[in-house]
Amino acid sequence: MKVQVEELSPIEKKLSIEVDTARVAEELTRAYSALGKQVKLPGFRQGKVPRRILEQRFRERVEDDVIQRVVQSAWLEAVRDHKVEAVAPPQVTNNSGLKTNAPFTFEARVEVKPQVEAKDYQGLPLTRVDSQVTDAEVDERLEQLRQNMARLDAVEGRDIAQAGDFATVDYEALVDGKEFPGSKAEGVTVELAPGELVESNVAALEGAKVGETRELDYTFPADYRVEDVKGKTAHFKFHVKGLKKKIVPELNDDFAKEAGETQSLAELRTKIRTDLELNKKNRVLGEERAALIKALVERNAFEVPKSMVERTIDQMLEQRLRAMARMGMDPRRLNLDFARLREELREEALQEVRGALLFESIALKENLKTTDEDVEKKIAELAKEANQSIDVVRKYFKGPEERQGLSLRLREEKTIEFLKAQAKYS
Repeated sequence: MKVQVEELSPIEKKLSIEVDTARVAEELTRAYSALGKQVKLPGFRQGKVPRRILEQRFRERVEDDVIQRVVQSAWLEAVRDHKVEAVAPPQVTNNSGLKTNAPFTFEARVEVKPQVEAKDYQGLPLTRVDSQVTDAEVDERLEQLRQNMARLDAVEGRDIAQAGDFATVDYEALVDGKEFPGSKAEGVTVELAPGELVESNVAALEGAKVGETRELDYTFPADYRVEDVKGKTAHFKFHVKGLKKKIVPELNDDFAKEAGETQSLAELRTKIRTDLELNKKNRVLGEERAALIKALVERNAFEVPKSMVERTIDQMLEQRLRAMARMGMDPRRLNLDFARLREELREEALQEVRGALLFESIALKENLKTTDEDVEKKIAELAKEANQSIDVVRKYFKGPEERQGLSLRLREEKTIEFLKAQAKYS
């Protein structure tokens, strides 16, 4: 097989590939042999149909199949032998087709991983961020827990809604005289408190009597998730069916036990502080990573393959959809504009790809590596953070791809620590 590699740009190459006649003939023989065992034709026993008859009836189908197989195998062989770091499937051009007793030729254009040599990466500017957790933050989280664990009891002795009550309502709404997704609901609970109606706050129901219907106009936010009503004003009718009041539990050991995994309020405080410290640490690490990428990209300009950016956008979108699902939202019901979301993520994805390539370049230049011991230590840390056994987490990283991914993640972490040690803090 003959291969000629031409660099079209730092992120694209063209491979001109010629597959020798014997190899093509062998593939054709194999294809017709397999076909002959399957087809049944009048006048011939199964498996005994002459090749010339098969060629007359199935030539186009067989040659298309052979071309696909030859292109796939020859392409993979050429990439391997010539060390072409392809980052996407090739765009194949074949104008000649298969010819009897002649080599098969085709061209393959492909995006390749750019050869990045990071420069000027010492002394990057960073802002020092305080990652300590204060008592006030612990108290705030405890109060959030209390509010989350509050129960709603029916109001007794009155039927007039007051500020701070929760009302059970049926509602219907129209925009420009028409219904829209989510414009009707029954048995919904809303709070009589200042705020946005889309967050279930309806202060206008204060003073309403159980059984009464009240009407109001509400303008949806310009960035509201339902495309049909963004920035538009809807006319709502609320029918009050019942009133409830919030009962918040006392802050004591019984509350701590009910909150889960602790036996006392002091133990709960300790657990909350540990969780907050981990969350703040991860947030600070994320901010520092983003700042390092920004500074590196400003000092190192290079082209990035479009396919790498698109793949990163895919990953970002998947992460956001998972986050929505964890919050109890069904993305399929939100009428999301995925084309717009992709464009909004494009610049961030471009920075992410450039940053990852620059981190890799620095790791290679500074000989920063990860060992099996590093991987095992990280698995133990992940198990502790997730409150899982080491064996369960180790099983997740048992496959070579998963383990390699964790190893590369650790190498990036080492690279970031190296850059932070060299950075100029303000």
